[in-house]
Amino acid sequence: MIDNVLGEVVKQLNNAHTVGVFCHVRPDGDALGSALALAVALKNAGKQAYMMCEEQAPERLKIFPSLEGVLTALPAGASFDVLVSCDCADINRMGVFAPFYKKFKGTTINIDHHISNDKFGKINYVRECTATCEIMPAILSAAGYEITEDIANLLAIGLLTDSGNFTHKDVTGNTFAVAATLRERGADFSKISYEMFSRQSKKRALLYSRVLSSMRFCLDDRLVFITVTQKDFAETGTDKSQTEGFVDYPLSIDTTEVAIALMEVKKRQYKASLRSKRVNVNAVASEFGGGGHLLASGCMLFGEYEEVIERLTYAVGKQL
Repeated sequence: MIDNVLGEVVKQLNNAHTVGVFCHVRPDGDALGSALALAVALKNAGKQAYMMCEEQAPERLKIFPSLEGVLTALPAGASFDVLVSCDCADINRMGVFAPFYKKFKGTTINIDHHISNDKFGKINYVRECTATCEIMPAILSAAGYEITEDIANLLAIGLLTDSGNFTHKDVTGNTFAVAATLRERGADFSKISYEMFSRQSKKRALLYSRVLSSMRFCLDDRLVFITVTQKDFAETGTDKSQTEGFVDYPLSIDTTEVAIALMEVKKRQYKASLRSKRVNVNAVASEFGGGGHLLASGCMLFGEYEEVIERLTYAVGKQL
């Protein structure tokens, strides 16, 4: 049975001729996988569909040809019937495309899985689960769009990366049921898992070892910080796309309850990625204007490094 919101999403997609699909800045596997899967499915159904993001897919994620199909600017002359955001908890996460989305007079659809989603679309299909790629197959099936091998692989990327290779606590029976369906449609989970969780360049390995060597323990070793600075990037010849998965390592330490990866964006600006075994890090991130999931969230902080460490430590301490 199709619920009312899903039915409205399907109706709008099927009635549209030209659709713009967006994901969040600094795109990860779930953002790219869900948005591109929808765009490809719409194209296969004979519609004009454009997938847009402020940045191209990181090199590490360019496993399949479809991941090259990201536009970083609005296509010239395109007139959209519907705009769809995928994996965006709030409208500003669309970066340079946020003003266009806000001003759009037509139908906007918000498809997401974050608990912190503020329901900014005219139609909001938000379901708390492991990944937006766990939601998307139901939408495609309800709309009558075939899940091809290409689409299955895109969705599998998001499912694997946002579930931590099926290790996160929010993984459910439905997560595995969706994975089984995608495998039946041809998704190469073995290849994706290797590319996402095992393979790395020498430069990334050097960056990783450098970051881990400066781990910082706080709150009786229950909180661990790792930090990536601009100097680290420069001296190892890497960039921010090489840091995927770094934050997960400190959680393997038996005393750790919360892990925070700080990435220096520029002087006095840090992007914080928070992960936890049981602590509500969404509440922590929300204190600084961010959000995400109970056990995985992010935010941006401004100030001197030690000040940022102190503010985050205090916020985490209130949740322990």
